[in-house]
Amino acid sequence: SMPSHLQLDETVSEQLGCSATSREVAAHLDLHDDLQHLRQEFLVPTVADLPPSDLTLRDGSEECIYFVGNSLGLQPKNTKKYIDEELEKWAKTGAHGHVMGSRPWAWAENNLEALMANIVGAKPEEVALMNGLTVNLHLLMLAFYKPTAKRHKILLEDRAFPSDHYAVKSQIQLRGFEPSKSSIFLKPRQGEDTLRTEDILSKIEQEGASIAVVMLSGVQYYTGQLFDMEAITRAGHAQGCYVAFDCAHAVGNVELQLHDWGVDFACWCTYKYMNSGAGGLAGAYVHEKHTDTVKPALLGWWGHNLKTRFQMTNVMDLQPGVKGYRLSNQPILLVCPLQASLEIFNKTTMTDLRRKSVLLTGYLEYLLQYHYSRDEADPGKPYVRVITPSDPAQRGCQLSLSFSVPIRAVFKELEKRGVACDMREPDILRIAPVPLYNSFTDVHLFISILESVLSAHTTLCQ
Repeated sequence: SMPSHLQLDETVSEQLGCSATSREVAAHLDLHDDLQHLRQEFLVPTVADLPPSDLTLRDGSEECIYFVGNSLGLQPKNTKKYIDEELEKWAKTGAHGHVMGSRPWAWAENNLEALMANIVGAKPEEVALMNGLTVNLHLLMLAFYKPTAKRHKILLEDRAFPSDHYAVKSQIQLRGFEPSKSSIFLKPRQGEDTLRTEDILSKIEQEGASIAVVMLSGVQYYTGQLFDMEAITRAGHAQGCYVAFDCAHAVGNVELQLHDWGVDFACWCTYKYMNSGAGGLAGAYVHEKHTDTVKPALLGWWGHNLKTRFQMTNVMDLQPGVKGYRLSNQPILLVCPLQASLEIFNKTTMTDLRRKSVLLTGYLEYLLQYHYSRDEADPGKPYVRVITPSDPAQRGCQLSLSFSVPIRAVFKELEKRGVACDMREPDILRIAPVPLYNSFTDVHLFISILESVLSAHTTLCQ
């Protein structure tokens, strides 16, 4: 059965007089995609560019199918230009670059905060661009995690990203508590892949009196599940807990309203859906309601008011809110790619990107179900199970696929054919069609390549 958000697909196929799975449907959807021009803003590698490609299997001059934007986004075309401008400025003007040009080094990142705030649904003064995600998580936890004998626990999902686990464990130890007694891990029910919202909320209700911080992902990196951040925040606050989110896989992927939901603090990296390059400048958010009550634990000169920062009085004039958490001047060469990407986001809205994303990922899911559902009549036929929730409100771009055949061989064959995706042992492929630069034709072509890979695999195994 076709999910309701894909009735469009059936309507289109009727109009075109072809099957709902035919390539014409993808071409038609691309033709009527109001965001298709944004792909031109990115450098898309060709099949020949990708090291694992086998040019006997696919034309090397074609663009690759890049479905790994959930891990590293593509490079915006302006990135190199902006970096070159700063290298040139440094070469020609030296220290004058701190206060000159379109991005003076002494406050260049400030110019981007409003654009970033738009994407996470916050006020510009609630957002800072600095450090890497885990550094920001530590800085925020040092301020917000103040465990007491009664309230000392941190709630996180069992398979949270490893860095979140390590950060939480070390913060608990730093405060003199025992991680095994002060962490609560949310696990899916027996036989299920993802967490039920009702189970998350009831755990918060049961244990809330002892929980200091609820610390979850916005979108779970492994399963692709989008958590109901608004409901979770409400439940945590009802129990007197702070509520925080690691938005690494949510930012630039789903619509966020951190301010309106009342989220206390959040952090994110910017090199996945935000396309700022590996190790790019990360983001941090603190709700304005904490401006006068929660202060940073560690201070540096970049947290000092810009107007008086360079007077060097050694008397801290702390910037309010999240700006006061900044320690050091930001690397200008990392500001450049983030600016290039944020300018592309500014040509559209998260609402429009999300609308396309729901269709794009829904189309992928439909074709997978059509071709690769488990077939009782043909037990030897490889099948694919989508572990990501089917409800679009509970997922972003990414589908995590569990295969009935050994994944490593399938992954290698896809890579040989110019498909960039991501494998997680033992049996998961993560596929992320990104609305900024992926097309419906990308999805259709991926399915036909997968078909040739799996039929070759079946032949090999017979």
